[in-house]
Amino acid sequence: MARLNSITIDCRDAEVLAKFWAEALEGYEVDSEWAMVLKSDSGPTIFFQAVPEPKQGKNRVHLDIAATERLGEVARLKGLGAKVYKEMEEGGYSWTIMQDPEGNEFCVTQAAG
Repeated sequence: MARLNSITIDCRDAEVLAKFWAEALEGYEVDSEWAMVLKSDSGPTIFFQAVPEPKQGKNRVHLDIAATERLGEVARLKGLGAKVYKEMEEGGYSWTIMQDPEGNEFCVTQAAG
């Protein structure tokens, strides 16, 4: 059987994105030995891989962040350099689609309970 080892995100500036996501996600920090790798005791490793080409089109995979207070978290992430792309409501659920500093989409949802 296979298990999830890490999530790799292609980007232009791995240092900028690693620092953004280390601030955005609770419990993650940049691993100084592996440069642009985020490590956490409770989640998968996130690796930022610099590539020469810019992002094109919509992400095929994205991260979802569950927040205790969604709108407050959206404001905090905007302060870190994220942008609101779209507010969504469907089937009784609300979420915010955001973009990180390189335009990669991610969602902020309200945590259950």
